[in-house]
Amino acid sequence: MRALRSLALALSLCTSLAAAHAAGDEALALQTPAADRRTPDQTYLTFPEWYLVHSPAEYARYLASGAPPSQFPLYSHIGQFWQGYRVVSGELGRYPFNGGYHLMVMVIGTSTTVEYALKGTYEHTIGRLAEATKSSRAMLPEEAFAARYAQAYVDFIRVDPWYRFDFGAQLQLLWAEPLPLSGPDLIRRWERRFALSTELLVKAGYAKVIRLGTAAVYDAPLPTTAVVLSKPPEADATHPDFKLLQTAASGEVLATVPRYEAFTTYSRWLAAQGIDFEAVAGNRDDIVVSLWVPAGWSAADSGARLLFTQPILTRLGTVRVVLATPISNLGDVLRRSESQFGAEAIEHVYDF
Repeated sequence: MRALRSLALALSLCTSLAAAHAAGDEALALQTPAADRRTPDQTYLTFPEWYLVHSPAEYARYLASGAPPSQFPLYSHIGQFWQGYRVVSGELGRYPFNGGYHLMVMVIGTSTTVEYALKGTYEHTIGRLAEATKSSRAMLPEEAFAARYAQAYVDFIRVDPWYRFDFGAQLQLLWAEPLPLSGPDLIRRWERRFALSTELLVKAGYAKVIRLGTAAVYDAPLPTTAVVLSKPPEADATHPDFKLLQTAASGEVLATVPRYEAFTTYSRWLAAQGIDFEAVAGNRDDIVVSLWVPAGWSAADSGARLLFTQPILTRLGTVRVVLATPISNLGDVLRRSESQFGAEAIEHVYDF
């Protein structure tokens, strides 16, 4: 009988400890402010949205190299956008339908499809004919402007919505230098001015419409993401936007870091210090990450689940791999990727 009582007492103690541990975990999870929590499906849905940053970034790098615009794979990028949206949508069956986010993705996806299709058709016909009239491979002033404008646009949309970009200011810059009426390569220079002016005018008008519609439908998004970390980072003046909010007895901390593009930068910084993530935006399940890796790379030993791959068509032998990994494994994925392939390999961490 005494043995049974001892066993019962031991079981009761174990149960109490387990309950206390679970309560502690729950208490820590509840420290994420309600305003900072975002639904778990958004880490998947942000991929197609961010693809429309990745694609212009690839285009900007391509133009900066002096390569001819007519050979950029715009049609293939249309396919990659919709492939990504189809795959991530297939992951969402266990979540409530996020109508507002799907609507936004469909709007930007459809408008980009139309833009890329028209631009691709133009570049493969008129643009290619005008390219053939150039007297050398050297970049003309209008081509150099196109590369600068493409990079300025990418730098902007990594932080702010595309429709806030000042297309009108770029149009003024384009025409700040008068176009000569004589000299070499006039056909190509006039053609580039026409193409760029048309693009900037159309985008300026469309951006105004989207800006008005977005303000009426969507609230302004928070600029930060709340994270629960295994321990606090060492102080670092180069990452001033890390804000410590709360420390638990276990050593875990609740903090905020910048959202969007900067979240990837801060995630790499935290992971490099051996810090692991416990929760992101109030979520503790999967988070999506994209990497640039050599073709043939396997995710088998990464602890992550491969969602799909896409070839980087302007860099032969390189592919984009899109992974879903438990948040607790995010730090390890980032450390391994940077160790194997360098910082450039980590394209984006999709922070809900």
